[in-house]
Amino acid sequence: MLPVLWFAWLVAAGTAGAQPAPPFGQAGKDVEWVPTPDVLVDTMLEMADVTGADVVVDLGSGDGKTVLAAARLGARAIGVEYESNLVEYSQRRAAGAGVDNLATFVTGDLFDFDLSPATVITMFLLPDLNLRLRPVLFDLTPGTRIVSNTWDLSGTEGDLDAPGWVPDRTVVLDPCPSWCTAHLWTVPAKVAGLWRTADSELALEQDYQMVTGRLRGAEGDLEVDGRLLGTKLIFTAGDTTYKLEAEEDRLTGTASSPAGRTSWQARR
Repeated sequence: MLPVLWFAWLVAAGTAGAQPAPPFGQAGKDVEWVPTPDVLVDTMLEMADVTGADVVVDLGSGDGKTVLAAARLGARAIGVEYESNLVEYSQRRAAGAGVDNLATFVTGDLFDFDLSPATVITMFLLPDLNLRLRPVLFDLTPGTRIVSNTWDLSGTEGDLDAPGWVPDRTVVLDPCPSWCTAHLWTVPAKVAGLWRTADSELALEQDYQMVTGRLRGAEGDLEVDGRLLGTKLIFTAGDTTYKLEAEEDRLTGTASSPAGRTSWQARR
């Protein structure tokens, strides 16, 4: 066992006081349990900007430390864990920390759990599991934040290294004992399709948060290049920058060019 990982296990055991810690590397349904370093837990929650207004769901919650940290920030936090001994251990830790009113642990399969109430998803899973989860995560409410320890949301079934859903932000901690990379995504609105204004058409294609297409109107046939962050869409077409809010079948916002800024809206 690597010394740094053994140290991380000792830290996890110490935080639970006299309670027996679960065995490091405990085999589970899909993964072995390995604790996330405290410094990375804090970083992940900071990247997701977790507050008391959030519902945080930790997939494969293990010893519960991410859930407890989110609860200490005032969030309602739910840990989903397949192994019942880890759930029981986490529940005792929550009671000992005085956050059991905010921290809940559920014994179950993360693929069967309803993620729709979540505003933040945290996870430390293997690449093949992330790939299976990716379509579920992409269909969550736009604006939901997703933070992953170490592994991202790239890959295809035949090639885990193939391009996929690129993180909006990646942080690599140094110094850090182990497992020192955190990735953040914000679920984008679905904007692909044909949008119309009074005098133009906007045809958009979408690859996760990346947006391309054509804007056809009085200024000609212009290439569109843009990006989504939740419901916020920013793209350029010619010398004009569009900053829009996506609401189901309506885009509203502003168009800024050398001639000035005007309001802009379109419907799909």
